[in-house]
Order: sequence, then C-alpha cells, then structure tokens
Amino acid sequence: QRKDHRTDAYATKFVDKTASWQEKATKYTGGKEEKSPPPGGVDDTPIPDAPPGYTVKIIFHRAESLPMADINSLSSDPYVLAQLNIDLPTRHKQDPYMRFRTPTIRRSTDPVWNSEWIVANVPSTGFKLKARIYDEDPADHDDRLGNVHVHVDSLDDDWIGIKEQKYKIKKRMGSKRAYFIRGCAAMFCKGIEMSGSLVISVEILGKTEVGNNGGRTWTVGPCAWSRHLSPMIGRLTGTKAMGDGKNGTKTETYNFQANQFQLAGPVPPPLYHRYVEFKPFIAGMFTAKSLRGFILNRALHHQHSRVYNYDRTTVYGSFASPSKDMSMQFLNLVNYDRGGRIFTYVLTLDGLFRFTETGKEFGIDLLSKHTMHSDVNIYIAFSGEFFIRRLKAPHKEPFDSEQETHPAQEFDGGPPHADPPSDPAYYALYIDNDSGTYRPSAKLLPLLKEFMRKNFPGLKVVTLDCRADEEKMGKLKKEQRDRKKAEGKGM
Repeated sequence: QRKDHRTDAYATKFVDKTASWQEKATKYTGGKEEKSPPPGGVDDTPIPDAPPGYTVKIIFHRAESLPMADINSLSSDPYVLAQLNIDLPTRHKQDPYMRFRTPTIRRSTDPVWNSEWIVANVPSTGFKLKARIYDEDPADHDDRLGNVHVHVDSLDDDWIGIKEQKYKIKKRMGSKRAYFIRGCAAMFCKGIEMSGSLVISVEILGKTEVGNNGGRTWTVGPCAWSRHLSPMIGRLTGTKAMGDGKNGTKTETYNFQANQFQLAGPVPPPLYHRYVEFKPFIAGMFTAKSLRGFILNRALHHQHSRVYNYDRTTVYGSFASPSKDMSMQFLNLVNYDRGGRIFTYVLTLDGLFRFTETGKEFGIDLLSKHTMHSDVNIYIAFSGEFFIRRLKAPHKEPFDSEQETHPAQEFDGGPPHADPPSDPAYYALYIDNDSGTYRPSAKLLPLLKEFMRKNFPGLKVVTLDCRADEEKMGKLKKEQRDRKKAEGKGM
C-alpha cells in the first residue's frame, strides 16, 4: 500500500470543516434555496453545435521491449493511460479530457493488452492520441516508461484506418532508472533491445448518430469495471471483507472497497454541474491557484489515488454493452442487499461511475466526500448517495403498497440467510442528489433515472430529492443503518 503522506492531514481537516460549513448553511436556510446562492450547481450552458462525427475504435494491442522498472525481477508491471484530444469547442475550458486506462499486466516487458476503447463523435478534423506507458508501483509512485503520440489529421468515409502499427516509444520523459536497468541487462544478455514500441490499431465503425450531442465526444464502450481494495483504510474504518485463507477456507480481513464502472454514453447533456463556492477559498482548491488551494488540491488528488489505488488485488472486468449480466456485476460490487450499506457516488461527464460505502463510522470522513471521488474535477454530471434493496415481488414497483423490501422487512429468498437472486428484477437502486459539493438539480433526477435504467437493464431505479423527499429519504436511510448495525460491517 502507499505510504502515509503529510497532505493527508490537511485534506482530512479540510473535509471536516467543509462538512460543518455545509451543515450550518443548510440549517441557516431552513433547507430552502438561498436568496443569493453561491456560484455553482447546475450549469445550463449548451453543448456547442458541430456536425456529426465518426465512431472510432482504438485498440492497444501490446508493447515490446519496455524498460525494466523492477531491478529484482528485471521486469515491469505496465499499463497504458491514454488521452484523446480533438478539435471541438467545449462548454467550458475546465471540462475534463477523454481518458482511458488499460488493465495492468504483471511482470512483463512485452505485455499484451488487446484493450478496446470505442469513442463516439470524433470529428472529421481528426484527433491526437497521447498514450503514456507506466509501471504500476502502489508502494511508491508509478514510473513513466515512455510516450507514444498518434496524429490523424482528418477522418472520412474512405479512411483506411491504422492496423496494428508499431509506434516507437519516446524515452525522453521515461524513468531514467528503468532505462538504466535495461541498459545494464542489455550489456550481459544478447537480444535485449533498448528501444521499445507500442502497437495500436484505429478503425472507423461508422457515422455517429448525435442527436443533440453534436459538439462532444463520449465513450460508447466497453463498459469496463474495476474493484480497488485497501487493507489500511479498511482497518481505519473497521470494514471487513471475505477472503481466501489456507486450505480453501474463508477468512475475514480488513479491507475497504472502492469501485469504478464505465457506463455507456452519452450522459444526458443537461447533467452538467459545477462545484459550489460555499466558501471563498473553495475556488482556489479546485483551480489550485492560491497556495492554500494548491495544497488542498494536491492533498485531495493524493487521497483519490489512495482510495482508487491500483495494485495486485485490483480486479478488472468489462462488458461489450449494457446487459443483465452487467446489472448483476454492479449488484455484486455493492454486495446486493447485504448489510444495509449506503454508498456515495460521482458520475463523470463521460459516464464513469465511481462509488464507495459511506457512513458516520468512517472516521476518515474524506472517503464520503464527492470532491475526492471526482478527483477534484470542476465539472461533473451528477453526485449523491445510493443504496440497494431486494424486492419480494419483482413484477411490482418498489413503492407499490403491497411491495415488501429488504432491508425493512424480513422475507426468504436472499441475504442474509440465503444466496441473492440471480435476476436484477428482484432489486431496486435508490439514488439521490445529496451532495453539498455540487448540489445537483432535483429537476434532472428523471434524466439520471433513465440513464441508470439504460445501463443496468432489469434493475428498478427510484430517485429521491434530498430536499423534497427529505423525510422519506431519512426514514429509508435509517432503516439501512439499522440493518447494518444488526449485520455488521463486513463487505
């Protein structure tokens, strides 16, 4: 695990203060909108007009002759972090870039990924693809092994594409230590080359049907997910997870779980929210322009990397498109309806759904804050909290007068005494807009509901407004917390 860092103390103190300020502000206004609300929240800036572009599939096949970042194994744990730059105007200059990460390949200088990234509405003016190859090192920091740039000046219906082309890795920004190790190995072993390459393919899948999304690109798929575990944070929060012990036995160990799920875009255009400046220095924290803002910005980036930490325990998976199997994987990540858990989430502009368990027992309060989950992004699509309930009657809606739900009522057919049903129709996702950082608009909850239903087929979705539905939401969350007390903190 990553070592403790002095910025952790700044970040934790900051989050405690901001939570207190937000609570005081809500009490002062009686839960109603302020007469002069601070800047931020929903932003109705329209997407700039642009002609339809192309849906493009990028494949990161493999790398060859990478440098050796680990002197003990004379190898590396490489992955690719790619960024797609296009010539389209954005709603605001602070909108985040389109990015993609491959899984990590262990102990290899010739890794094979064959990772696909399908992006919609790439303009006819082409694109610039920046691919950085890193060595994963959770105990310290990830070493860069080199860069590859792919420039395509224009796209049209007759573009032939790029087929498994080798691009020489630029070593200038790479780790000098890693290349030094490879140089030493080359002195004693024949056949070891000093110059590596990255093999990439790019093809056009067709014209994109843009609707009202003409001025932006988005990720179509695959719908990749990852589960990140942290024993250190698990010990601090008292959160346990089941693991494999000796002789095939199951053991409980301290582990905190963070999750990421790439949903199929596009995210509905009105889901566009900016952080709320409920204190003067908040803007500095998001833009890193003042000294205090710079320190807090770095601290929160650091905390984000700790929570969404990639290491040997990280589990990866993907789906070609939304399906019932994808819905079941989401339910598996949140542990179905076990333990009455409540999760905090952020949905990015490109449809990356990040979430972790939240609650008062998390003494390191930062884990439940949307600033950290967004990686201090100025703009996001939506944020809040959610929880899962199992339904006794899958053919009835969650709020049907004859419906029973768990937690709340006890009935057979699932946790805690039986395995969960294998059909998402037995479950409901209750999701709200309870986020003081971005204050998502309640008027947009129907759009969020439709987007989540589209990405998790079969799963019923219930939206709650943290103000208009405050009493109902409070009752439901209390029932969740009561169930958690009864079943414990295990994940």
